[in-house]
Amino acid sequence: MTETVHIRVETTFADIAADDWDRLSGASRVDAQTPYNPFISHAFLSSLEESGCAVAETGWLGQHLLLEGDDGALLGALPAYLKNHSQGEYVFDHGWADAFERAGGRYYPKLQASIPFTPATGPRLLSRVGQPVLPTQTALAEGLKELAKRHGVSSAHVTFAPQDEMPVFEATGYLHRTDQQFHFINEGYGSHDDFLETLASRKRKALKKERRAALENGIEIDWLTGADLTESIWDQFFAFYLDTGSRKWGRPYLNREFYSLIGERMAEDILLVMAKRGGRYIAGAINFIGSDTLFGRHWGCVEDHPFLHFEVCYHQAIDFAIAKGLTRVEAGAQGEHKLARGYLPVTTHSAHYITHPGLRRAVAEYLERERRDVEMVGEYLAEHGPFRRGGDNNETE
Repeated sequence: MTETVHIRVETTFADIAADDWDRLSGASRVDAQTPYNPFISHAFLSSLEESGCAVAETGWLGQHLLLEGDDGALLGALPAYLKNHSQGEYVFDHGWADAFERAGGRYYPKLQASIPFTPATGPRLLSRVGQPVLPTQTALAEGLKELAKRHGVSSAHVTFAPQDEMPVFEATGYLHRTDQQFHFINEGYGSHDDFLETLASRKRKALKKERRAALENGIEIDWLTGADLTESIWDQFFAFYLDTGSRKWGRPYLNREFYSLIGERMAEDILLVMAKRGGRYIAGAINFIGSDTLFGRHWGCVEDHPFLHFEVCYHQAIDFAIAKGLTRVEAGAQGEHKLARGYLPVTTHSAHYITHPGLRRAVAEYLERERRDVEMVGEYLAEHGPFRRGGDNNETE
């Protein structure tokens, strides 16, 4: 960078101009060179705050780093939060917190650079379109470290970062952690049947049978997006979300207002896959549409039917990605059951800056072992995936 720059910390997206934010690479569809990721858009992040889901009262105090020039122009950004817990992150550090506090340390509060409640990979070190990327990213990574020191916190964490940002984090003193998700990769399939032809015959038969069984009892599937997303539809989907959330983790993270806000601000970036029986919706899954990726997020139902979860969340997502020419489906955290449905193991990445030397050494040793384990498991699962190999027969079904 030839101009003088500085970093300012903003606590709320209400004080960040949407037009300025959406000039950052990946934050809108205007940058043809960087895939659009809806979760880093101003619309999504501001909706989390304005609805009261990601605010200080819920343990998410905004600490968004804004890299600015002398003229105040926004050159880069890193969305971040000061947190007093580790909920809603999907990269688990509870063991680190427990160990440090047993040793007499204070793990919380900590800094968390992530998209709240969203285990989806996407840019974290954002640079303005046309701005030199590496100097911007380096300044932001260093800025987060400096903010951690100023707050006197134990650590700063950047979760679900893309792999190409990891060299910047490692060069600036962050530890590298890996984990695993399951993604569908669209190899240019013309239809779902084309995809099924790549599977071993036994797996192909099983999935066809599963899809037929899911739609028994008169169940139909609708794709809803854009103007389809009325308040009545959101009421119905929110009931599904509450039912699943209350059973899985006690108190759902998102509230009804959040869905109204994203429906108002980014309806064209949302796909609801809704299952209908007897003239009413009984289940649904919400997906977010990037320029090359479909991101599956929440699912819920008010009636239980065999295999309906797999149909609504995984098979329909593949159908949509193929129909729209998207290259990938990210179906959320965990779930080895996705492997049998054509979702392959993919490594995810996070970066961690630990301020205490003793804790840093312990975490570094742990992460080295964990990275080896993640790699070994990924290789094993890929080897035992559903795809056809040379010795597989292709008998008529």
